[in-house]
Order: sequence, then C-alpha cells, then structure tokens
Amino acid sequence: MVHGDEGYQFQLKPSGTESNLMSLDELYLTIRQQVRESMEWGEPLSDEALTERIEQALFAFSKAMNLTSADLRMVVRRVFYSFRGLDALQPLVDDPEITEIMVNSHRELFVERQGHMEKLNHTFESEEKLEDIIQAIVSQVNRTVNESSPIVDARLRDGSRVHVVLPPIALKGPTVTIRKFPSKPLHMEDLIRYGAMSEEAAQILQTLVRAKYNLFISGGTGSGKTTFLNALSQFIPSDERVITIEDAAELQIHSVPNLVSLETRNANSEGKGAIAMRDLIRASLRMRPNRIIVGEVRGAEALDMLQAMNTGHDGSLSTGHSNGPNDMVSRLETMVLSGASLPVVVVRQQIASAIDVIVHLARMRDGSRKVQEIAEVIGFVEGEVKLSSLYQFVEHGQEGGKILGGLVKRDTLQHVDKLRMAGLTLPQAQGGADDEGIEDQD
Repeated sequence: MVHGDEGYQFQLKPSGTESNLMSLDELYLTIRQQVRESMEWGEPLSDEALTERIEQALFAFSKAMNLTSADLRMVVRRVFYSFRGLDALQPLVDDPEITEIMVNSHRELFVERQGHMEKLNHTFESEEKLEDIIQAIVSQVNRTVNESSPIVDARLRDGSRVHVVLPPIALKGPTVTIRKFPSKPLHMEDLIRYGAMSEEAAQILQTLVRAKYNLFISGGTGSGKTTFLNALSQFIPSDERVITIEDAAELQIHSVPNLVSLETRNANSEGKGAIAMRDLIRASLRMRPNRIIVGEVRGAEALDMLQAMNTGHDGSLSTGHSNGPNDMVSRLETMVLSGASLPVVVVRQQIASAIDVIVHLARMRDGSRKVQEIAEVIGFVEGEVKLSSLYQFVEHGQEGGKILGGLVKRDTLQHVDKLRMAGLTLPQAQGGADDEGIEDQD
C-alpha cells in the first residue's frame, strides 16, 4: 500500500449528528481487511471475481462518502494490487515513463522518469509489507533472500531487473532497485532516432555482427548496455544457434528461432546447488552453439568467455562495466586474474585474440545515452593490447539542456579477414558528425 501526499479527506456521514473523516488510506485498509476476511482459506479467485468482491465491499462506503468515480477506481486498483501484482510497486512498474524504481526503505522511494531522478512522497504501509513484496518477487524466479543471504538478483515477469539488499546489510531497511526495460525491444533504428548513434556507425556494426566479429559492449551503470545488446542481436542470421548466459535473464531476442537461454542459480539454504556463470559457459560449449552471448561479465567467468571466443565461437557478444575501451581491457585483465594465476602477458594475448571490437556507451549530462566510442582491437603489440578508435562521439555544445554532437569517424577497420570470409564489405563512410543530439527515451 502507498500513502500518498495528496492529503485527501472524505467525509463519512453515518446516522447521527457527528461527522467522521476517513482518508483514502483508511478506506483502503478497511476494504482490504473486509475482502481478506470474506475469503475462505485456499479459496481460488479469478482476477474478475476478486475485483467484483472489492467493488461490493466498497459499495457500502461509496454511498456515505463523497467519492468520485476516479477515487473509486483508485481504491479498487490499490486493493487489487495488494492481493495480486506488486502492491505499491505495481503502478510504478506499469508507468511507461518510469525507467528505474529505487526503494531505499519502506519510507523512502525514488524513481527515474525520462532520465531525471525524483523523490516520491509515498511510503509503504510497513517494513513487513515491503518484505512480503520482496519475497513474492524472488520466489517467482526460485531465488531466496534472507538475513543469512541478504543480497539477490531477480527479475519480474516483464523482464525488469530486480536487485534486493536486506538488513543488516542495508541499514535503513529493505532496499529494492528495479531497472525496467521496454516491453518491446528497441531496434537499431530506434537508437538512431533517439540520437544514440549515427546511421553510418549502425550499418557498420550490423555488418560486423553478420560477419561474426566478436563484439564487447562496455559502459557505466544505466548506460544502456543490455538495450544495445538486444539491438545488436537482431542482426544475427536466423539460421544460427545462439546460447545466452545471464545472472538474471534480461535479454529479449526474438529474431533467432534456435535460441537457448541459461540463467545462473544461487546456492540453497544449505549452501549447495549453486550454478555459476562459469559453469554455464562451459556447459554451453557442449550445446553446439554458433554464438554465445554472455549478458555481463563481472569476475572470473571472463576467462571462460575469452576462451569460448578463441575456440571457434566467432560472433559472440558480451558486456561489462567500464569508463572506456582501454579501461575495459584493464578490467578484463583483473577479472581473469581474480580466477586464474596466469602471467599478465598471457591474459593480454587472450584478450587481443578473442575480442575484435569494443563498443563503449555513456550516459550524458542531459540524461541521454549515446555510443561514445567504437574501437577495434588491433592486436598484442609490445606487451599491450592495442586499440584503434573507429568512431568517437564529439560534443559540439549544449542547447536547451540537450547535448549536441555525434559520432565522428577516426580510423578504418584494419582486420577484414572475417568480412572477406563472409563475403561482406563495410558501407562507404560518409564522414562528419551528426549534430542531431536527440534526447534518448530508453
């Protein structure tokens, strides 16, 4: 339940001389309690039957209170969500303008709306109610979260990413972060229209995916890596077999019929049964994949991903957190070394031979998300992984709070063997920057 800041008060006039005041929150609690008491233990109710029962309980109050039809619909919806859906979170999840929901405690709620953060003057009914919602979410994907295992990643039915941290780790109380994704995956044409990249760069990336170049997408939190990975995957030929590997399934790939989606599993209450990303990557190699898509590498699984790319699974895709292409190379080194005692030179050779192109995404000051750089991995030169920038985003200025600029071509692709084997050629470069700094609406 959400307590709003509207401060509505509705006058209830029973038989008698005194008038009582009842708020929407009090009415909500009363109706919810009456509906709960009317339900027999284990009684199955369809959504339509539950809605009808709520309306019947509300009917007696609607006569005595000056409620508008909008007020009645709101109360019915709130009571319904308390039995089905995500209670207070459901209206926020349903709001297409909200891209992120941040619950810092049962009394503190923030959302990101069209790239801008705002605090809502709403609270949950109690900390226990918020914990009930959390348990309902994680149980849907067979995950467990409690005091002994207070951190968990999960997802909603619509694919939205959920991250939960419980006390005593979270000092304020149960913390929930929900990253929403578009109900319909964005295509590359949408990203071009939103100003995330130029049409020329999109055509080149499309060709590289079709030619089975290994692409790695880097960027900071909220830069749109998963959205971009979904867009790139739409260029994979439909006659290939693709294996996706994720901590929490988020990818929405509809263009490949022969698709297998794998998801990691946490340990049970006895500390057994965990299936790590490394296990899934190794298992995928025995599933006859043409390509492997690793949702995000964070640790030692980076070594398995690089080895998969180096053992004939060309065209594989993955993502990772970094501040730029060169930083991504350094972070991959650190990830590999965290799980294997290998010489740094060997690790760098693995990176140089496995990854062909790094696409770096960034979130701009105006809240938009853009492709900041496309860099080719040239090879292992003098003990270092050498990169060549194919495109870079150049900022021209700012107008009306919007970043103006675009991708500018810097260099040409040097390794063209995979293009030749695929019988493809890169589109002719047009040159120049795209000055249409359109605000991203992802």
